[in-house]
Amino acid sequence: MNTFSNAFRAEVARMARKEIKPELQGMRKAITSHRSEIAALKREVKALTSQLKSSRRQIKVADEPKAKAAIEETGSKKPRQIQFNAQTLVEKRAALGITQKEMALLLGASSLSVYKWESGRVHPRAAQLERIAQVLKLGKRKALALLSPQ
Repeated sequence: MNTFSNAFRAEVARMARKEIKPELQGMRKAITSHRSEIAALKREVKALTSQLKSSRRQIKVADEPKAKAAIEETGSKKPRQIQFNAQTLVEKRAALGITQKEMALLLGASSLSVYKWESGRVHPRAAQLERIAQVLKLGKRKALALLSPQ
């Protein structure tokens, strides 16, 4: 009786696997497509988050003159507004005859930041704008003197 029950049990398991197999394949395909859709949605959310952050930065930069105008109207101390022009930075670096790496040393920034500022991809922060303004006022001798000890 023992061999009959073992054979019967094995046959029932085989038939069950045979019946379930098509349903499992459909579920596996669905799971694969759901995973790829989830991955695509995650990428889209990441891209939209990045766009939102850059939009917020642009809004802050656009609202900055309005805030400064409001400060002027109230009679408070007028903050110094520094305009950034990527081309001016490129021209000054060329006039000084220095590399982007050396310009980065003068500015206290990374050479990648200088590259991005010069290409116009990124706008420097307020603290960096003040450093840039100071470097733009430097003469060639003074700039080379600042670079020589380093």
